Amino acid sequence: MQPALRPTAPSRSLLRFLRSQTEAVFLHAPAARAQLCRRPRFLSTACWRARAQPRLGFFYSTTNPTARKPGESGAPKRERETTWQERLWGSTARKGAKPLKPDDLPSHHDLAPSSTMFNSRRVQTAKAALEPRLRCTEVDEHGKVILVDGEFKKTELIAKFGLLPRDLRKIDSSNLPHILVRPSAILLNLLHLKVLIKHDRVLLFDVYGSKTSYPQSAFMYDLQGRLQQKPSQGSSGLPYEFRALEAVLTSVTSEMEADFEAVREPVMHILSELEDDIDRDKLRVLLILSKRVSTFEQKAKLVRDAIEELLEADDDLAAMYLTEKTHDLYRGMDEHTEVEMLLESYHKLTDEIVQEAGNLVSGIRNTEEIVRAILDANRNSLMLMELKFSVGTLGLAMGTFLAGLYGMNLNNMIEETGWGFGVVTGASMAFSLLVCWYGLKKLRKVQRIKMMSHEHTHLPRGVAYREEGALGLLDSRNREMLRRAHMQRASWASASKKNWLKPWR
Repeated sequence: MQPALRPTAPSRSLLRFLRSQTEAVFLHAPAARAQLCRRPRFLSTACWRARAQPRLGFFYSTTNPTARKPGESGAPKRERETTWQERLWGSTARKGAKPLKPDDLPSHHDLAPSSTMFNSRRVQTAKAALEPRLRCTEVDEHGKVILVDGEFKKTELIAKFGLLPRDLRKIDSSNLPHILVRPSAILLNLLHLKVLIKHDRVLLFDVYGSKTSYPQSAFMYDLQGRLQQKPSQGSSGLPYEFRALEAVLTSVTSEMEADFEAVREPVMHILSELEDDIDRDKLRVLLILSKRVSTFEQKAKLVRDAIEELLEADDDLAAMYLTEKTHDLYRGMDEHTEVEMLLESYHKLTDEIVQEAGNLVSGIRNTEEIVRAILDANRNSLMLMELKFSVGTLGLAMGTFLAGLYGMNLNNMIEETGWGFGVVTGASMAFSLLVCWYGLKKLRKVQRIKMMSHEHTHLPRGVAYREEGALGLLDSRNREMLRRAHMQRASWASASKKNWLKPWR
């Protein structure tokens, strides 16, 4: 029976390699770094020598330029000539050359800081510095401005007011109107106002880098007046958050009314001018104004829909009583009469603005249709006049055709008579008038538009008659009444014609 194989012990070179790796790479021992600095780097020197050699030939020997090692001192030594084995295989073909050791490799301290992948702290710091900021104006519970243009990071606002990242995203990067109700705050993004309402604070957001506009300044003035107003004795009044909400809705509706008045005046002016004269420049102005009115109508609809969506959510309406929540008072799903009446009043106001904008848009559309019909009628009249000229030129062409036959240099009996010229001229004119009369008659027949045909085809017995004209769209009773009205009108026309012809008989 063969003895069991004994595990071979690692060699000294392997143990030395593992020890150097442990000391130099993981523990970063200073002795290992000093040893690394003291040892010559044969690989880099050999590579430098190989790059410095000019390639004069394969078997020609050249002398290397003198090089001084980092730890040497004194005069540089002259290198020996390289052999053909070294030129063929490199510096590793030299006898007695030492192999590459782990200490010859550069340590991680020699690498550039930007090339390492363990600089997450620096990357996080850079990202934190580039984090977008929001500029806010804060009003306290007494209506006093305690912070003007204060800059906050989104993370700070989320942590301070208990919000979610998506809430600030809707305020910062969204232009659609939103009214969000959260457990401890109310977020509003309505047109020019981005407001956060607490039970004792109001924050007016403004994107960093933008300028404060006049509507925002007017809103701040109105907000301070409402918050500083104290309720009279015997009446509880609205809570803090509802007074701030009413100030926001008042500012939004006032801005919408101002924008609508700024659009309505030029639209009515251009519509009144188009009734007198249809001009190309006026139509261009009407196109621009119609786009503005359509944009305003869409914006007003979005505001109305945002308020309507909040009115349909009973849980959000009950959660808007922030002051009562601070006193541990919670309302039921149907106990929100105050805020519901407040929102319904402004919902009706925004709905009126939407209806007026819709009426203005419909007026513009009707005017455009009327203008289009007038232009079509003018185009048809021009085409009709062109057809009349064409018929006239056709009649003249037929007359000149006969005159051309008479003017041919051929012998005929008509030239020898005295009545030839008159006969040819009369025949040419009569033929021209005949062609013009026939062409105008056909043109007048095509120009007529008949709503019904008085000529009915004979149908066999048992087959129902089907009206093909406009009367086919009516029922039998209304069709008969309309037919009687036409017959009565025709009888009146014939009677008036007979009475007009009696004196001439």
